[in-house]
Amino acid sequence: MRRLLLAALVLVVLAGGAAAAYVLYKKHQSRNIHGSASVEFVTTQTVPHRTPAELHRVPWPTYGRDDARQRVAEDIRLRPPFRKLWVAGGTSLLEFPPAIGYGRLYFSNNPGTLFALSTRTGKRAWTFATHRCTAASPAVHDQTVFASFMNRGACNQTRSGLDGMVAALAVGSGKPRWTKKIGPTETSPLVGNRRVYVGDWRGKVYALDERTGRIRWSFQTGDKVKGGVALLGNRLFVGSYDGHVYALDARTGRKIWRASAQPRLGSLGTFYSTPAVGYGRVYIGSTDGKVYSFGAASGKLRWSHGTGGYVYSSPAVWNRRVYAGSYDHTFYCFDAATGDVRWQFHANGPISGSPTILGRIVYFATLAGRTYALNAVTGRRVWTFPDGKYSPVVADSKRLYLVGYAKVYGMVPKR
Repeated sequence: MRRLLLAALVLVVLAGGAAAAYVLYKKHQSRNIHGSASVEFVTTQTVPHRTPAELHRVPWPTYGRDDARQRVAEDIRLRPPFRKLWVAGGTSLLEFPPAIGYGRLYFSNNPGTLFALSTRTGKRAWTFATHRCTAASPAVHDQTVFASFMNRGACNQTRSGLDGMVAALAVGSGKPRWTKKIGPTETSPLVGNRRVYVGDWRGKVYALDERTGRIRWSFQTGDKVKGGVALLGNRLFVGSYDGHVYALDARTGRKIWRASAQPRLGSLGTFYSTPAVGYGRVYIGSTDGKVYSFGAASGKLRWSHGTGGYVYSSPAVWNRRVYAGSYDHTFYCFDAATGDVRWQFHANGPISGSPTILGRIVYFATLAGRTYALNAVTGRRVWTFPDGKYSPVVADSKRLYLVGYAKVYGMVPKR
């Protein structure tokens, strides 16, 4: 009996040691990775610029403003504090910000109505009601608004068989040019190469013909695709709920590489965040609480940095810095090359939405209902506004448009 007890004790000790070793191994695998400015970091890489005439017609064409989703408008010099010119909206949630083009704002509320408002007065020009859930920004290109919609009925339904829709509407009237049914989609569309790129809950990424909506190609990931795609050159970048980030050939849909969130205790981190591309890197937030930097050419992990909560926030990229908020109530500024924290700002609540940089000011909002404006270089608070919840700010050369929980505010700088 003593021998049996001794053997059992030895087995317990060995099992405990193995478990401790496993925990330590997983913690080592999930550690922060420090990056380098000398490895796959290209300071000369730039996003293609649009002409002044294009910027005048369509100042903010898509979620994140440009195809690389960098979320930056250095050419817009509006500075806080601001005063309200007009207020529009009602009681329904506005989760994603407008696109701006041809003198109008285009945005959808949660119950699935797409609005076109005058940028000057906030008055309604037209609406397009789908009675489908919506959690995406539209895109504007060539006199057309492209918008994504989820299923009908309760917005949290995920059973198989539900369908979603992508619609292309005339900017002047809201009349549909075409509609295409796919899986429920909360991807903010991206228009490029005469294609409309979106993802859906079925785990697919699609390239739809810009003129007809016909599927040119599709690519299957391992789980839902909820965030938007980013485009630079002929490469398309997208995150999936399967815990991976993909680089695809934008012309054919062929997979170029697949990267992964770091292993950890528990399930693999998933990607709701829309990636941003800059300096030869792909930057993206994860539900494992980390911001990741992958090489755009290789897909290799170049750095990672943990926060204290989910990172649904889609990063902004500017001036060799990366900006993102976390559910830990903190807004972070990272070194784009190394992942080191340049500065951080503690806000009044969890940060789910994405930042916008206008001039040298970075704007973000918290789930506690406040919008912050910080100096993007130092992190010093410049201005706040008592509304806002997700991605609060877009702008043109004359006005700032702030998205609250259910209202849109047209604003100008105080004189």
